[in-house]
Amino acid sequence: MRQLTSFLAGAFFGALVGGITALLLAPTSGEELRARTRERIGEVSDDVREAYAAKVAQLEAEVARLRSGKKTEAA
Repeated sequence: MRQLTSFLAGAFFGALVGGITALLLAPTSGEELRARTRERIGEVSDDVREAYAAKVAQLEAEVARLRSGKKTEAA
């Protein structure tokens, strides 16, 4: 699990650095670049909020399950 988390973190940051580099080297005007950057940051922010909400819901369901004393199958 630790290796998977490390890999995913590395892939995310690599994609982030690659995306920023591509934006900075793209042949577009400054205004267009800023507009696209703002739009993309908004999209990423929305994605992060959705992922956060899904994880919170998952964890709340798991806490409720543990409090009720129900058991699940071992993985």
